[in-house]
Amino acid sequence: MAKITVKDGTEIYYKDWGTGTPLFFHHGWPLSADDWDAQLLFFLDQGFRVIAHDRRGHGRSTQTDTGNEMDTYAADVAELTTFLDLKDAIHIGHSTGGGEAIRYAAKYGKNRVSKVILISAVTPYMVHDENNPEGVPIAVFDDIRFNTANNRQQFYQDITFPFYGYNREGAAIKKGIQDNWWRQGMMGGIKAHYDCIKAFSETDFTEDLKSVDFPVLILHGEDDQIVPYNVTALRAIKLVKNGKLITYPGLCHGMPTTDAETVNSDILAFIKS
Repeated sequence: MAKITVKDGTEIYYKDWGTGTPLFFHHGWPLSADDWDAQLLFFLDQGFRVIAHDRRGHGRSTQTDTGNEMDTYAADVAELTTFLDLKDAIHIGHSTGGGEAIRYAAKYGKNRVSKVILISAVTPYMVHDENNPEGVPIAVFDDIRFNTANNRQQFYQDITFPFYGYNREGAAIKKGIQDNWWRQGMMGGIKAHYDCIKAFSETDFTEDLKSVDFPVLILHGEDDQIVPYNVTALRAIKLVKNGKLITYPGLCHGMPTTDAETVNSDILAFIKS
């Protein structure tokens, strides 16, 4: 099991497979590197080096009670990418991982990042305020906090229905996908997961998006019930200097799993462009 110890003593677990151009994958809340299974196998077979880590407090990394915010997440990634000596890497982030990816790229990406791909990402920021009138009310995130703190075991099963669009009429529910989400979530630490809710809902990535010069691909499902695309993707594309947006009618938040073939194909085309 590959791990590095970052400067505050936290152990960060990671997978590092293959050779070639490095692709670094950033997972969503409250999951782990395992959520990228469909991408890791596909891109490894395409001749890429694929790297995915478990964010602090998640998966097999240390269940931290501190540092569960975006600046520390990005700093952890910076230590790992330096340790692995990654150059001209392509960083791919899903949901919360999209915020982590763009924060890392903006702060540490010079000479190390060539492109960023944001999938169902929380960027630029989600919560409603006067500058984000279509944003998600804080009460929604307070409810996620309450259920994470008091009802995590059941909540991590219930949330899979909107996450994968399984609450839609005619949806083909796959219990194995739901169980795998629950498995990943319950591997992590409750304090880290609780703190991360603020990180993914209230962190403002506007300046990060504005500051990067390299190409950015934004992929988002139009039926995303977790991270609404009008609040995030449609705003984010206006902030980046060199961006491309693809939205998918009817696709859900968890589309890297439910619609891996489509997502992988568009990622590969962007990488090769």
